[in-house]
Amino acid sequence: MIRRRELLLAPLLLAGCGDRKSARPLFAADSQPDDYPTTQGIHAIDRLLNERTNGEMRVRVYPGGQMGAEKDTLEIAVFGGLDLTRVNLAPINSIVPETIVLALPFLFRSIAHSRAAFDGTVGRKILDAMMPYGLRGMCYYDSGARSFYNTKRPIYSPDDIAGMKIRVQNSDIYVAMMQALGANPTPIPYGEVYQSLVQGVVDGAENNYPSYESSRHFEAAGHYSLTRHVMAPEVLVASRRSWDRMTAEEQDYLQAAASDSVPIMRELWDARVGVSRQRVIERGVEVVENVNHAAFAEKMLPVWDRFVVTPEMRALVDEIVGLDETQGAADA
Repeated sequence: MIRRRELLLAPLLLAGCGDRKSARPLFAADSQPDDYPTTQGIHAIDRLLNERTNGEMRVRVYPGGQMGAEKDTLEIAVFGGLDLTRVNLAPINSIVPETIVLALPFLFRSIAHSRAAFDGTVGRKILDAMMPYGLRGMCYYDSGARSFYNTKRPIYSPDDIAGMKIRVQNSDIYVAMMQALGANPTPIPYGEVYQSLVQGVVDGAENNYPSYESSRHFEAAGHYSLTRHVMAPEVLVASRRSWDRMTAEEQDYLQAAASDSVPIMRELWDARVGVSRQRVIERGVEVVENVNHAAFAEKMLPVWDRFVVTPEMRALVDEIVGLDETQGAADA
């Protein structure tokens, strides 16, 4: 297993290499296990590059957080010690303001709508906005629809969640969302959520089906309400330093492989969502489908006003809202 120190030294060792084809493979990191859909998406990039370049371009994948947490791998990529890293959108929000748009609650009407945005011109604009910050946005991987689950009662409307202590990511926009709903946001590390639910430190949390099931949170919080309040994606980014060292041909190969890995990742993701949903239902979870989405969305208007702070961000929001998702995938 390669050491993080070696990754940090890599750009210095390769400083004299003008032809990237004679250099090492591309190093890629993912905090998820090797069998997770996002990690498998990066493996797909390696296979596609191997086939299309006769082995001249390869990707060496380090899954399971071997290179550190997502915030760490993002920083290493900016420095140039990692060529590729898959991260949640939240760590990028504080670096690239435009990415906040994709994290707005109740922005997307469905999974199909979100994918139409990710795959279209608006998605590319947001990826390109990362370039001045030392990153090249390659593509989006799905992170599904996040919904609320809790230990107390079904949630149909904002009134049902008011007063609850809800675990959230350490993110300003998630905290603001919960405050707007009248709940008490409680930032807690993901690994501590299960025990916090059992001990009553929090009443609930929010996440997608696969995370709810694989973390076994359903054992402690048996009410899962399909609010689908956030559909923010995962992002695969390249180091700007690594990107600039490539020839134009290599850049084209890498971008094409990244784009072509998206449907592969999505097929794996959709299958995993279906399996996780079936598992929690079989274990007796109450899945609430008749949620008053309009009432929740109305509560989010002040959140949008607070975080959409530039005309450019407003234009991105308007473009997403106006998208036709009929060409996208069905909602999960």
